[in-house]
Amino acid sequence: MPDAPGTGAQSAPGSELLRFAAVGSVDDGKSTLIGRLLHDTKQLFEDQIEAISTASRRRGIDGVDLSFVTDGLRAEREQGITIDVAYRYAATPGHKFIIADCPGHVQYTRNMATGASTADLVVVVVDATGGLREQTRRHCCIAALLGVRHMVVAANKMDLAGWDHAAYESVARSMAEVAGALGMESLAVVPVSALMGDNVAVHSPHSPWYHGPTVLEALEGAAAGAWAHEGGGGPRLPVQWVVRQPGGGRRYAGMVSGGTLRVGDHVVVLPSGTRSRITAIGTFDGPLSEATPSLSVSVELEDELDVSRGDLIAPVEGAPEPSRQLTATVCWFSASPLEVGGRYKVKHTTRTTSAEVLAVEARLDVATLALVPADTLDDNEIGVVSLALATPLAADPYRLSRVTGSFVVIDESTNATVAAGMVGPPVLSVVGA
Repeated sequence: MPDAPGTGAQSAPGSELLRFAAVGSVDDGKSTLIGRLLHDTKQLFEDQIEAISTASRRRGIDGVDLSFVTDGLRAEREQGITIDVAYRYAATPGHKFIIADCPGHVQYTRNMATGASTADLVVVVVDATGGLREQTRRHCCIAALLGVRHMVVAANKMDLAGWDHAAYESVARSMAEVAGALGMESLAVVPVSALMGDNVAVHSPHSPWYHGPTVLEALEGAAAGAWAHEGGGGPRLPVQWVVRQPGGGRRYAGMVSGGTLRVGDHVVVLPSGTRSRITAIGTFDGPLSEATPSLSVSVELEDELDVSRGDLIAPVEGAPEPSRQLTATVCWFSASPLEVGGRYKVKHTTRTTSAEVLAVEARLDVATLALVPADTLDDNEIGVVSLALATPLAADPYRLSRVTGSFVVIDESTNATVAAGMVGPPVLSVVGA
């Protein structure tokens, strides 16, 4: 089994911000777990608790239904399900968190993918009385495809399971198999009752046989901030805006990812391939000598080049090769199937271009996590496709960069987002084994 967060191997500086997504199937208790975590760490104000109590009474619930902390839409409260991704913020001494409570219903898988796309860690909630479900497997698979490598599992509703050690062990074994197949680097499985608060923020007397961390302790011990710093080829600056300077000249603005840009760096502008040198880096607060990942900056180049929104500025060494064809893993989110010959738009960083599906090469079997032959992809299916692009894209493999290795697919007629794409084949250890 991968090492558990909180054992020391995954310790993170207290100043770092951990982004995590809570996933799992409908009614397994994700929203209640997050509500309990926020409540027990004193993150809720009195007026929030009163509003939740009022909403609970309207649904005929005695006490406080903590799932309403994140289920903010009226439709969510009426149906008792999470529809949209709910983001909440929390802090403990020395730690900060951004929490994405993701929908569990298969109909809202696209929303779940959005919540997991920038996560450092995924919290998987499993009903210990029912075991692992297909939708939970699908969520774990999508999280892994999106680059998440650390997992905390809450074996929930242990109070309903009578705090049976065997029920916990069953969940732990199933999740260890899934985590191993998905290439997770760390795994902690915590027996909890989100409703009662056992092992969420404080250890429970009902599980004397469990000696691992609470959910909160596992989160506090996890590494943070990895998503924006990934990058095998070095720093990248997708140009979002061209800024004209008083008196002449231009600067090129965007968010840095993958590494540090420095004044004096020799860079290439893609896809044109023209080269120059960075002479200045600026921010709203003033000039910098270097720009670290996730920082929004503007850069000035030594030469007057034709640089536009959608271009990519990268170091000469290790720059991605622009291409008019991509092989990618896609999560399909449309009722209309993905078929060969389909025409769409692809949005990669700040560039949008037309694309045609050349081939559907395989589909990922969620149950076995193996690639199987396929001709089409249906709603919520995951597969490997080849795309022909109208203009070349300077994309990195997703395994190297979640920022420049990802894209979305857009329906040309409706402008609806119909897929999330990751450059390259699935990054799963079982594939090809």
